[in-house]
Amino acid sequence: MKKGDICEGIVESVLYPNRGRMTADEETITVKNCIPGQRVQVRINKKRAGRLEGQLIEVLEASPLETREALCPVFPGCGGCMYQTMDYQEQLSMKETQLKELFSPVAAADGQDLDACWEGIIASPRELGYRNKMEFTFGDEYKGGPLVLGLHKKASNYDIAEVTACAICPRDMSAIVRCTVEYFRELGTPFYHRVTHNGYLRHLMLREGARSGEILIHLVTTSQEEHDLSELVERLFALPLDGKIAGILHLINDSLADVVRADETRILYGQDHFYEEMCGLRFKISSFSFFQPNTLAAEKMYEKVRQYVAQALSGSYARPVVYDLYSGTGTIAQVLAPAAREVIGVEIVEEAVRAARENATANGLDNCRFLVGDVFQVLDEITEKPDVIILDPPRDGIHPKALPRILAYDVPTIVYISCQATSLARDLPAFFAAGYRIRRMCAVDQFCETVAVETVCFLDKQVPARDDYTRAIK
Repeated sequence: MKKGDICEGIVESVLYPNRGRMTADEETITVKNCIPGQRVQVRINKKRAGRLEGQLIEVLEASPLETREALCPVFPGCGGCMYQTMDYQEQLSMKETQLKELFSPVAAADGQDLDACWEGIIASPRELGYRNKMEFTFGDEYKGGPLVLGLHKKASNYDIAEVTACAICPRDMSAIVRCTVEYFRELGTPFYHRVTHNGYLRHLMLREGARSGEILIHLVTTSQEEHDLSELVERLFALPLDGKIAGILHLINDSLADVVRADETRILYGQDHFYEEMCGLRFKISSFSFFQPNTLAAEKMYEKVRQYVAQALSGSYARPVVYDLYSGTGTIAQVLAPAAREVIGVEIVEEAVRAARENATANGLDNCRFLVGDVFQVLDEITEKPDVIILDPPRDGIHPKALPRILAYDVPTIVYISCQATSLARDLPAFFAAGYRIRRMCAVDQFCETVAVETVCFLDKQVPARDDYTRAIK
């Protein structure tokens, strides 16, 4: 079998993350975006060292696991919610199986039994309508087609799948998307072409508080045209929304990169932030603040982190000094602050650190300190040594230069939160070599209908007693 060949077969299994395996002509082929049991047609697009990779052309027969109709009218066009034809419990079961298949051999190589410490997968309190942030793109579904507003089509950098009713978004977001695209269609406003770099409309970014119901609307355009947007504001306020619009912002972005950013921000209505509640705390959310995309599931995850830390320190240690590395807007730091002597957060995004400081002050927490910079560099500036380290790195995991520095603190407790389980699996052997063992491990499904899942790993080790561990945790 060679590159370009087309073949058919049944997907035998799907490994994390989204790597289906099938057999054709007695050869194993890896293919993304499929479900075990589907009969699929695949085109071979890579052949390296005898390994075959294929691109899904068509699902010829549904899997027995697909027991419901697609929730989204463009499925599987955008390639996001690939598991939406499965019952939610089946999704959870498959994700849990994938993670255990990934981590079991890593643990076994160090003589550990994953089953002895695996605590299962925690379901999202909401299966649908859970996303608190979405970025939609203006464009066309095909070259020269009418203006649409939606998400990039699967395996396409340019074509946009129109999304006017996204199942994982709150109902308000879909209504705002429909209103916005209809308004600009009527005006005949051009979208920004990423090849010619000409045009006006770029993105629509929406944020909505799961508990507060407050909404921030961000229209992102170039500076190539000027428009009076007052009528759009009026139309948005005329929508029968469940939540309340806190602010409507016009972001000017002339960057060549296809990302949401702002060279200039104009407030068309209200304010540039709103407030959300999580774990009994209040957080200010601005345009580019990092906040977990599924508020209610993230709360479950943070409660699990707090439980792990309390379990590690129960009856043995004092109110600890906690490092919250890759701290974002400081959510975890503030959740742990009541049980800590001090929590020190490190985050490279300056806006996120500003928000963390504001939130800690607003929540009456005077034992949180947040530092701006790369973890590898900032650790040199901190004189207090940690008793507990929380790690919540980006998808690529911990930078190879930072990992030895973290391990050198020789703390008894580390909690590693991973949004990309393969990065955690890569990093675990370094923890094992430093004497750490998996004490507890679980998954949290923040991303229902999709292939993604969060993993929380509680690692501990025996360390020499320290005098400052003698006070009781309150």
